[in-house]
Amino acid sequence: MARMVYIGGKPSVERRALASGRIILKRETLDAIRKGDIKKGDVLQAAQLAGIQAAKRCPDIVPLCHPVPLTSVDVSLEHEDDGIRASCDVRADYRTGVEMEALCGVAGALLCVWDMVKYIEKDATGNYPSAAITDIRVLSKEKGEPAPGKRAGGKMAASRKSKMR
Repeated sequence: MARMVYIGGKPSVERRALASGRIILKRETLDAIRKGDIKKGDVLQAAQLAGIQAAKRCPDIVPLCHPVPLTSVDVSLEHEDDGIRASCDVRADYRTGVEMEALCGVAGALLCVWDMVKYIEKDATGNYPSAAITDIRVLSKEKGEPAPGKRAGGKMAASRKSKMR
């Protein structure tokens, strides 16, 4: 049985996660991106916005994630020899980590790149023999310390738990 885990007894602390991934593309596609010759517009700018939106909408994509009030989302994209790398740095002051939001941000950015360049990547059969989204992973995760007087498990947390059952 699936369930969203209880986090009510945990203190809100500063959280941060950094994720990264890449999309492998043909040289022709990369050249068109660099020259600004993509039909749908500026690929990197659109992918940056898509990544930010994906991080913000993580609970809509991953159903058991808590809706985390994010304090910052920074998506960056950079050219590599055989593709584009996306990175997503997410921050929040909350009771649970933000690694899922960072992963969603990377995935959203890379999917946007694919969508914008798929007409160049397709072969004669309509398939994508070269394009691949790969290496999506969490690079780092940080958790701050709770502020004094905001520790979990105190009388207030215990009384709230008993009323919630």
